[in-house]
Amino acid sequence: MNLLNKIHHIAIICSDYKMSKKFYTEILGLKIENETYRKERDSFKLDLSLNGTYAIELFSFPAAPKRVSRPEATGLRHLAFEVDDIIKATKHLQKNNILFEPIRIDEHTHKKFTFFSDPDDLPIELYEK
Repeated sequence: MNLLNKIHHIAIICSDYKMSKKFYTEILGLKIENETYRKERDSFKLDLSLNGTYAIELFSFPAAPKRVSRPEATGLRHLAFEVDDIIKATKHLQKNNILFEPIRIDEHTHKKFTFFSDPDDLPIELYEK
């Protein structure tokens, strides 16, 4: 028997709520399902979906400490999204002034992939279907 069914969501804490909200919705294209301001925490919670599936909770907290991302550190390494066409996806990133690494080929699957960062330097991978 499997204990787990699926990944329910990924929670991300951002340093600049407006900038991250724009990045995840306008650039990456996630859809806003719900947005809540929690006065007692001076915090926003933004529920985002990808192709109709609940995927990311974006949080803002006042003065949240920075998390080490690079060099490689223990913990979450990166967030990965599947794309149909990596060239088309990277052209979209370029059009939005998002820098990304050169496209590489996965030596095991022979699929194309690249990395870029969100506004808080969280590594994000695009992996071609």
